[in-house]
Amino acid sequence: MPQRQIRADWAKETYCNDNYLGYYKENGRKILALPTGNIWIFPRRRLPMTIQDSQHKAASRRHFLKSAAAFGASLGVSSSVSNPILAESVAPTAFPRIKKNQVILIQGDSITDAGRDRKREKNANNSRALGKGYAFLIASELLAKRPNDGLKIYNRGISGHKVFQLAERWDKDCLDLQPDILSILIGVNDIWHTLNGHYKGTIEKYEKDYRALLQRTRRKLPNLTLMICEPFVLRCGAVNDKWFPEFEGYRKVARKMASECKAIFVPFQTMFDEAAKNTPPQHWAGDGVHPSMAGAYRMAQAWLNTLR
Repeated sequence: MPQRQIRADWAKETYCNDNYLGYYKENGRKILALPTGNIWIFPRRRLPMTIQDSQHKAASRRHFLKSAAAFGASLGVSSSVSNPILAESVAPTAFPRIKKNQVILIQGDSITDAGRDRKREKNANNSRALGKGYAFLIASELLAKRPNDGLKIYNRGISGHKVFQLAERWDKDCLDLQPDILSILIGVNDIWHTLNGHYKGTIEKYEKDYRALLQRTRRKLPNLTLMICEPFVLRCGAVNDKWFPEFEGYRKVARKMASECKAIFVPFQTMFDEAAKNTPPQHWAGDGVHPSMAGAYRMAQAWLNTLR
């Protein structure tokens, strides 16, 4: 088979430097062969690459793919195996604790809210209704890895809320949705608003209100999978020495509630403490409370890891 002169820059730029063997035309389509033996077929359009076609119009599709498969075999790659990245993205066993057609509700304060569009909150899986934080990232991964399972994911976090305010809106923003999985992250405002004089809270009040809310929820939704997330802060921004050691008491209460209610505990503070050992805390949460983009990603992964 005559050698073709193929420019690699277009294909590599567009397809993230995936290796490929070459390119040929068939019936106006552009076909790119990969080392795995697979091919990509492009619609009828002109590509920004030049090929010396004059000497190889007779080259056959069969010969071309045979060469591709042989090269793939030399790399130890079976031509019958799909790209592992693509295969993993639709793995039916991803997050086996989550069943088909389940409703997942993510509740909390501003960390959960993350600028969500409340006018769209009735729409499950709506990107604007999910906000820009960890709830959005959780939903993105679940919907990508379980695309055909009918999952419905809602974010009903509200900025500034404390436990008693969750209780005030619990019928509308939780029980009426009949969630199968409920995640709650609450507590940072119970101490923060006390420190700044806008609320008279105590660890004892936090525990009492939280227990009452969870017991109410268990009575109405006995088969619920409950996830209690650990309140967290990082020592930077608005978080100073005044927060400690009292804040540790709020963390202990959240863990205690998870144990009492037989809930899944998501150790956010533990995760961030580990992350901050080698990275400035501001990288994860600029004000010490609200996670950065990187912090939200770490939260989403920690949350998802509890369901793997």
